[in-house]
Amino acid sequence: MNGYLRGMALALGAALTLPVAARGQACTAPIPVGTCTATTSTTLTVGLVLQLTLSSTTTTLAGPALSDYDAGFVANQGPTAIVSSNRPWRLQLSAAAPTWTATSTQPGVAARPNKPAADLEWSTAAGGPFTALTTVPVTAVSGAAAAVATTDFHYHTLYNWTVDTPGSYSLIVVFTIVSP
Repeated sequence: MNGYLRGMALALGAALTLPVAARGQACTAPIPVGTCTATTSTTLTVGLVLQLTLSSTTTTLAGPALSDYDAGFVANQGPTAIVSSNRPWRLQLSAAAPTWTATSTQPGVAARPNKPAADLEWSTAAGGPFTALTTVPVTAVSGAAAAVATTDFHYHTLYNWTVDTPGSYSLIVVFTIVSP
């Protein structure tokens, strides 16, 4: 008897829950021929997607020769920036510090401790025009939404006979992608 009552209770419970499970959609069609259509609503939120890839995270600049000091600069290829974005964007450049980090490499000769970040100039064209790097972000290039937008950067490192002494110099260039 106990098993009989338990089976009846389970059957009654299942019967009571069926209409609850079927409440999301309802459809009535004439039998034997008919169709029944039910619809649902879907939602989606698409967020901002920005990606910046640099061809290299380091750029080794060529040291100056006699003719480079006379010319006042050395031209070097910088990195290539690749932007992927689902809306308009701007790529900005800046220096992480106002001066280069200098390390002396020759006994008795101090490396220039105050070589300004502006001694590195950048351009998106090999022939220029070139812009001095500052600690304030400057828009180098902008674009519309695109799967791939590629920009090559070119550097001019400025040299002066009277102040640019032997040494090892480094400067962090910051590339920042922003969406207007």
